[in-house]
Amino acid sequence: MTFGDQGPGSPPGQGRIRRRRRTRRSAAVGSCAALVAAVAAVAAGTVLSADEEDGPRTVSAPPATAATASRTVPGPAAVPSGAAGPPSRSASALASLLARPVVRPEQAFPSTGVRLQDGSRYARVDLSTTVDCARGVSPGLARLAGQGAGCSRSTAALFTDTGRRSQVTVTVLSFERVEDAWRVFTTASADPVTYQAYPLDPPAEAGLPTVPQSAAEVSRRAVTVRSVVFATGRRGDADGSGPAELAARTEGLLQRADDTVTAYEEGRN
Repeated sequence: MTFGDQGPGSPPGQGRIRRRRRTRRSAAVGSCAALVAAVAAVAAGTVLSADEEDGPRTVSAPPATAATASRTVPGPAAVPSGAAGPPSRSASALASLLARPVVRPEQAFPSTGVRLQDGSRYARVDLSTTVDCARGVSPGLARLAGQGAGCSRSTAALFTDTGRRSQVTVTVLSFERVEDAWRVFTTASADPVTYQAYPLDPPAEAGLPTVPQSAAEVSRRAVTVRSVVFATGRRGDADGSGPAELAARTEGLLQRADDTVTAYEEGRN
């Protein structure tokens, strides 16, 4: 659900994406060696997520989408057990879906105020979009997204909770071809450090602090029909969200964007 628009007005102009100008450290999103996508389970509607305390566990995922996680500290890895690929669709059905334009920012993030199913509320404090998908992502992800038919649009939104204790950036990379989106998703899931979307810095008018480089961070990603959704959550200050709370907020906002983009791409809104 969404509730009435709050916060800043209309999104900034085309092409403005601000990202942190810093070297991304491997520790920020976990071990480079962590393979976090259980791609064989995608078709069955489940994914594996690595849990530091309990080891790999099976969790539910919506049909035709999958989310994977990389943690801020190294933990057990869920190793892919099969080849990845897009969900099965007839050629005519897929061609009909791909005839729709790629999702636009106002369709991916329609409201400045968001309420999730658990009742938690968030304000969208920034929204940026560009057709240059190499902006705001790591060099590895920029090269990967440029392969095949390429990436058509990148849209990023920055959210904060009502207590302003965390900052979560959700980035949607939309592709011309289904196979390109799934290639990016599976590759980024296997190496989330090399292939990552950088978080947005808050605009001055938002009144939020710039998150220090040492702040805790979690990263999640999902795939829709033709888009890959990245979510990065960071603690707003030293006394901000705990790891579990930060992960829950990141996952909740990722799922919200995943549902919204999927509904658009499947012609349901």
